[in-house]
Amino acid sequence: MKETILILHNIRSTHNVGSMFRTADAAGVSKIYLTGYTSSPLDRFGRVQKDIAKTALGAQDYIPWEKGDITVVLATLKKQGVTIVSVEQDDRSVSLEDFKAPAQVAYILGNEVRGVSKQLRDKSDVIVEIPMLGKKESLNVSVTAGIVLFNTKS
Repeated sequence: MKETILILHNIRSTHNVGSMFRTADAAGVSKIYLTGYTSSPLDRFGRVQKDIAKTALGAQDYIPWEKGDITVVLATLKKQGVTIVSVEQDDRSVSLEDFKAPAQVAYILGNEVRGVSKQLRDKSDVIVEIPMLGKKESLNVSVTAGIVLFNTKS
């Protein structure tokens, strides 16, 4: 059975986090890891983060999620045989069109401005990028999540 995991690292917008929860639910993601300063559906006092709940439309209640340290998360997933895939433009990137998702995969999506850091890309098994046909070189991170999740199902 296919297992798809999402790792949201240093995502600053709660609206993007909520949107990715909703998209992840639609795409059958099994778990979301929230790392760095990415906000979680519950604040440190256990209260619902209203902006996340508003954009997730309840998906935050259906998908298992965990707040964690990125280094620990990556080490744990690698021990479990999960392929770590950074979604970022890089000289080593493979086009999303050519990428065949393995049975166990975790996609790292990074900060809205800086993307996935070189340090995390270096810890990844694969780096994929979405071919860009227009003048802009990037997409909103939540849009990117949707494209990757729905174009790597197999």
